[in-house]
Amino acid sequence: MAPAAPVLLIPPSEGKAEGGDGAPVEWGGGRFGDLAVERLTVRDAVRRVLAAGAGGPLLGVRGPHLERAIGEWKHMDASPTMPAAQRYTGVVWGGIDITSLPAPARRRAMSRIVVTSGLWGLVGAADAIPAYRLKMGARVDGFGSLAAWWRPAVSGALARHAGRGVVIDMLPLDHRAVIDPAALRSGSLVRVGIVEDGPGGRRAAGHAGKHLKGLLARAIVEHDARTLDDLAAVRVDGLSLLSVERGEVAEVTFLREG
Repeated sequence: MAPAAPVLLIPPSEGKAEGGDGAPVEWGGGRFGDLAVERLTVRDAVRRVLAAGAGGPLLGVRGPHLERAIGEWKHMDASPTMPAAQRYTGVVWGGIDITSLPAPARRRAMSRIVVTSGLWGLVGAADAIPAYRLKMGARVDGFGSLAAWWRPAVSGALARHAGRGVVIDMLPLDHRAVIDPAALRSGSLVRVGIVEDGPGGRRAAGHAGKHLKGLLARAIVEHDARTLDDLAAVRVDGLSLLSVERGEVAEVTFLREG
C-alpha cells in the first residue's frame, strides 16, 4: 500500500492578483472551515486597528499601497474571490507555476498544498479567497504576534488534516513558528531547507532561493513524493542534496549551486 498523501506547506506571498470571478468569501468555507471563528476574530481586530488610523504600521505599507490594502479590508466580505493558488503571485508561486503542470500533478498540487496565513490560519490551494494584506509576523493589539496566537488552532487543524501523511514544511521562519511539532503525529514533520555558501559561510538562501523553493515544490508534486526518502531523491537544476536528518522532526537540506 502506498504511503498516505502528504501535506505540502507553502508560504503566501505579499504579491497578490487583484479581482476574481468567484462568489464572496465564506469564512467557514474551504478545506479549513473549522477555523472560521479564529478568522473572523482576526478580521475584526484588524479592522479596529485600521479604523483607529494605524493601518500603515500593521500592514507594512504606505501611500497608494496602503490605500489599496485598506480598501481591500473594508470591502473584503463582498469582494470577488479566486483560488488561493491563483491569488498568490510571488516568486515561490511563480516557480511552482501550477497552471503549467501536467494534469495529474496539477491535481496533486491543488489537493496537497496548504498555505499558512496571518488572516486565514490555513488555506488550501483550491480555496477561494479575496485579495488581502496581512503578514504572519504582524503584531495586533490584544493578540501579540499572529504566529503565536494562531499556533494552537493551526497546529490542531493541520494534525487533523494530515492524518497518516507526512507534513512537508517549506516555510520561512516567521511562518514556521505557527506550527507546533508536538501537535503532529510523531515523526510526521519534515522540514525542507535551501542554503547557500557566501562570504560569511553557509546561510539560508536569499531571494534567488525563493524561486528554487518554488521549483522544488513543483518537483515534489510532479514526482508524487510522499516520504522522507522520496524528498531526498527529488532533483532540481541548481540544487544538490546536502543532508538528511531523521528524528522526531526530520530535515532535508538542499544546497544552492553556483
